[in-house]
Amino acid sequence: MKNFKTIAIALFVAVASISVNAQTKKIDVKASTIKWVGKKVTGEHSGTVNFKNGAVVLKGNKLVGGTFTVDMTSLTATDLTGEYQQKLDGHLKADDFFGTDKFPTATLVIKKIGAKAKDIYAVTADLTIKGITKPVNFDITVKGNTATTAFKVDRTKYDIKYGSGNFFEGLGDKTINDEFELAVALKF
Repeated sequence: MKNFKTIAIALFVAVASISVNAQTKKIDVKASTIKWVGKKVTGEHSGTVNFKNGAVVLKGNKLVGGTFTVDMTSLTATDLTGEYQQKLDGHLKADDFFGTDKFPTATLVIKKIGAKAKDIYAVTADLTIKGITKPVNFDITVKGNTATTAFKVDRTKYDIKYGSGNFFEGLGDKTINDEFELAVALKF
């Protein structure tokens, strides 16, 4: 019985020293940023959208998970001002784009992570926009209390087809690219 207790204690200490508990760290929604760029034949527009909440899950200093909610009602163009900015913001929030009245948030949930290099991870996540969930893949760099990534999203997969040359003919120079770009900087 004494040997059993000794073996059990030794096994517990060994397992406890090998495994590091995962730690969830909330992101600082004020310091974290999402910048977007949407391109069209005749140019591009850029802007921002804010996080509502989010958290990364770390095991030691390694990324093992994360969940993020974006406040789609905060979507705004930053390359325009005044009336033109208001018109574009209104159009992007309308039903033919992001439909923010009906879908005020978008979410990203990390599903799979693989190490690529020191501090760099290959991520597969579920992105939900307008109630439609599709997988996205991107690399993310995590250093200290920050993480950065940039990736493209095909808007047509989320039923955002306005101005898409793949769905409408004769758009000419009114054609809008199907993919938009995101640059994300997290502080936690």
